[in-house]
Amino acid sequence: MKLFTKLLLIPLCLLGWGAAQAQVTTYTGVVTEKGGEPLIGVNILNKRDASGTITDYDGRFELRAYVGDTIVVSYTGYEGLTYVLGTATTLDLQLGLSYELLDEVVVVGYGTQKSKDLTSSIVTIKSDEIAKTPSGQPMQAMQGKVAGLQVVSAGSPGAAPTVRIRGVGSYPGSNNEAPLYVVDGMFFDNIDFLNNNDIKSISVLKDASAAAIYGVRAANGVVLIETKSGGYELPAQITYDGYYGVQMAQNVLKMANAEQFTNMALESGSEADISFIQNAMQRYGRSRINPNVPDVNTDWYDAILRNAPIMNHSINVSGGGSKAAYSVGTSYFAQEGILNMKNEYERFNLRSKVDFKATDWFTIGGNAIISNGTRYAPEDGAWFSAYYAVPIMPVYDERNTDAWPLQLSDATDLGYRGGQNPLAQTEFNENQLKIRKLLGNFYVQFNLLPDKLDFKSSYNSAFTSINERQLDFPYYMSNNFQRENSVISKNTQTYFNQIWDNILTYQDSYGKHNLTAMVGSSYRDEAYDQLKVRALNFPTDQEAAWFIDQAETLDTDRGNVGDDGRRYYGISYFGRVAYNFDNKYLVYGTYRADGSNKYQEKWGYFPTIGVGWVLSQEKFFDVNAVDYLKFRASWGELGNDRIQASDGATTTSVITTSLGDVQYSGTKTSNTFSALRWEVVEETNFGLTAEFMRNRLSLDADYYTRDTKNAAIYVNIPAVGGTVLRNVGVIRNSGLELALNWTNSTSFGLSYSIGGNITTLKNEVIDLYGQPHIDGGMAEFRQRSIVGEPLLAFYGREIAGVYQNQAEIDADPVAVENGLEPGDFKYVDQNGDGTIDDDDRVVLGSYLPNLMYGANLGISFMGFDLTANIFGQSGNKILNRRRGEVIWTNDTNMDADLATNRWHGEGTTNSYPSSKGIRKGWNQKLSDFWVEDGAFWRLQNVQLAYNLDGEKIFGAGAPDIRISFTADRPLTVFDYVGFTAEIPDGIDRQTYPIPAVYTLGLNVKF
Repeated sequence: MKLFTKLLLIPLCLLGWGAAQAQVTTYTGVVTEKGGEPLIGVNILNKRDASGTITDYDGRFELRAYVGDTIVVSYTGYEGLTYVLGTATTLDLQLGLSYELLDEVVVVGYGTQKSKDLTSSIVTIKSDEIAKTPSGQPMQAMQGKVAGLQVVSAGSPGAAPTVRIRGVGSYPGSNNEAPLYVVDGMFFDNIDFLNNNDIKSISVLKDASAAAIYGVRAANGVVLIETKSGGYELPAQITYDGYYGVQMAQNVLKMANAEQFTNMALESGSEADISFIQNAMQRYGRSRINPNVPDVNTDWYDAILRNAPIMNHSINVSGGGSKAAYSVGTSYFAQEGILNMKNEYERFNLRSKVDFKATDWFTIGGNAIISNGTRYAPEDGAWFSAYYAVPIMPVYDERNTDAWPLQLSDATDLGYRGGQNPLAQTEFNENQLKIRKLLGNFYVQFNLLPDKLDFKSSYNSAFTSINERQLDFPYYMSNNFQRENSVISKNTQTYFNQIWDNILTYQDSYGKHNLTAMVGSSYRDEAYDQLKVRALNFPTDQEAAWFIDQAETLDTDRGNVGDDGRRYYGISYFGRVAYNFDNKYLVYGTYRADGSNKYQEKWGYFPTIGVGWVLSQEKFFDVNAVDYLKFRASWGELGNDRIQASDGATTTSVITTSLGDVQYSGTKTSNTFSALRWEVVEETNFGLTAEFMRNRLSLDADYYTRDTKNAAIYVNIPAVGGTVLRNVGVIRNSGLELALNWTNSTSFGLSYSIGGNITTLKNEVIDLYGQPHIDGGMAEFRQRSIVGEPLLAFYGREIAGVYQNQAEIDADPVAVENGLEPGDFKYVDQNGDGTIDDDDRVVLGSYLPNLMYGANLGISFMGFDLTANIFGQSGNKILNRRRGEVIWTNDTNMDADLATNRWHGEGTTNSYPSSKGIRKGWNQKLSDFWVEDGAFWRLQNVQLAYNLDGEKIFGAGAPDIRISFTADRPLTVFDYVGFTAEIPDGIDRQTYPIPAVYTLGLNVKF
């Protein structure tokens, strides 16, 4: 019994001893920077139970914890500290400044560099920022986030945004403006096949020093996309990321209602207009509110608009062991359009990436992306039809008994020349595109000298298949509003591109000398094939018969049937050297030689050089507020091979000959290949990178000049007449880019960041081969490139006001000569010759903005985080061609702005013409009335999210969960009379509206 009692007391004593040892201890201390200054608001977290505290104004803290607990000390702008608590209860902790952003590894062409070693302008956006934008287009997520990058949104499902880096240096066409996209080493013209959640980072190489390594493809800048990878020695992680939401039209254009339309028709005094109104009242009755107005008031935009769903779901599995790392995933994206027809886009992707470290010196790996997309493109003409359709007829008309397959209303029943009803376009057309892409990458890498010399050989291939089918179904509303035959068109395009890269990289340090050198070669092969055909009268009632073989008649017109293709191939040699001394003096240079069969001139050479000086590393530099300061400068040349190839067309050159003692100039024709070659861009960049106030404030600034020295332009042929395309133009883009960001945390646990960027742009034509100008656009909507002015500027007359009364008319010879009336425009006589003609036209503005800006806010507190972004631009103009075209006839509607603000008596307005004047040729001349201000600002994206720590709340093994609500483009403010002020080329005729998107998202990590 005594023995039993003793044995029982042993564990009880041990428990008592353990309890005594596990007593809570109170720790006090101070946190300072290495200079001794106390730090306010430092977070101190106990890893065991996530309890913690924050330092006060003197840097002091008090924490209750157990001996052996691990605390994590963190503070914005400083390196983190992990500390294991011992028996000493008074702590003196020091934090050193963090240069995390400067030490960050940045993806550059054919390699990587640390941010602090850059002499060029490169901006990288990480995956978490990209994933916040609910879009099937990754570049849409970049809007407003990068200085110098212009992203013009596209509202249609599956449509890619227009992307420009540092302006436009080539005449638009054939994707001339777009940057080069490089996805894991493969070249693409767009990245519409990628899912946002599969992207690790997007890096924008803006200046020549950064992009010239890509030579002849880099004139418009380069965008590098790195997809997500696994990691060695990492446990498997399964991640689900998805959202579901709704798209809603915003800034819907208001059209004249039935009463406004009727009043304008009566004011015009046109017998035809009045008869249309009378016919409508006879057919549909009179309004009980106003008996002089037909009892119909149709809002045609409301008739073709809808709210539309959008969703994305992705699953990714990643991890790795000591020898292998992997990342595999799948995603599904679906989006319907706000145009009420079969207008949608869906995409299914499979992705895998594997790296295998076979030995310490040999690594092998590869990745693959399979993308299968289907897009039903909109019938964009419906937007234009909804603008000019009159409001005095309904959408459907039961009186139209002969109509089939739907009883749509028909404006010809009221006497109008056209049917006008936009539902004829949305209901009886279908435009399907099936887009399949397969991206494959395989590489081997040899570590020839450990951590010094590597050789990497990689093979990249991309296969793209686009199968387009357009169906036009027959319908009948009246003899003047019908489609008799069904039409089927098919267009099949295939692209197969291959790139084989071989790269040798050496890097080493000798004392204060740091050197990285790279040499490489690249072989590329690009093949394209197209086959198109069109046929009439296919069976429309059986979808299984919607094939060319089932049609009755093959349309053999040259423009409708064709077989085309091309193949370009080339080889390139390139090298790069990056050297720095003591992390203070930086030198960077690249050189690339590109050979191609596309042009008669086979080889192009593209050098670049960059230098940097880290002033803050100098011993004499002692400014406490400045933590890091680097000055950068670079120069380089880039190429653009997106202009058309040598085509074998007749070309000409100017020659000089002598007859006796007299010299004569003339033209010589040649039936050999045309002399086209790639365009060459020369760019100079000056910049600085700085961090202030203990790395809380960061600044990047750049000023650049970018000259396209041999832009392809059309040149007049002297004596012979006509034009020929030659590489003889010079176009300049220059501007200033600023990016500023502040990051901090408060004493009560709130972390926040505020940032912004500003871009200025001056686009200017420098030389047109001696020509004063080159015209573009239609004669009625003229654009003109003039030396000293922006490329393709709008060109027309300036409004001086509106004639208010007959006395004003009688006193003006110009008004008398042209038979003008009160309510007509006055134009500025620019040359003072007493007449108004084409010689009085001036530049009215450019479609390119001269100022773009973005701002961002991020707040994080107790598991919640809030982010918001704004974006805006100004200085650009928009030609309201939609408004300009409908004035040519008297049987269309017009927007409410015209109807409300029209001149309707002396003193009512000095800016708008009268109802009658709107339809007159004098007022229809292109002028600054039709060219409007394109400035806008937008609340770009707002996201509120809550993060749940699974293990903390639910226990070990529980997943981390993030729940988010996102409003994308919920508010856009502009003065332009249209759905949107985002118009890629500045000409708005039938632009698809940009919807606001609201989503609920869920992210789960196991």
